[in-house]
Amino acid sequence: MIKTLWAIVRQGKIELLEAAKIPEGARILVTFLPDDESEFWLQTSRVSLDEIWDNTEDDVYAQLLQSS
Repeated sequence: MIKTLWAIVRQGKIELLEAAKIPEGARILVTFLPDDESEFWLQTSRVSLDEIWDNTEDDVYAQLLQSS
């Protein structure tokens, strides 16, 4: 199961902002967020939107609209 937890860095150590039971030896993925979080979320959203809007499946609808 994947779970996302908020944390901050203090004196070079990562401190979780909420309690969590993490088993010893668990593999952890750390993502650094820029100081301006809004830019991070805009970029993340853009990737998802590009995948949805830029696909060949929608070409079928464009062709149907042109033929009517």
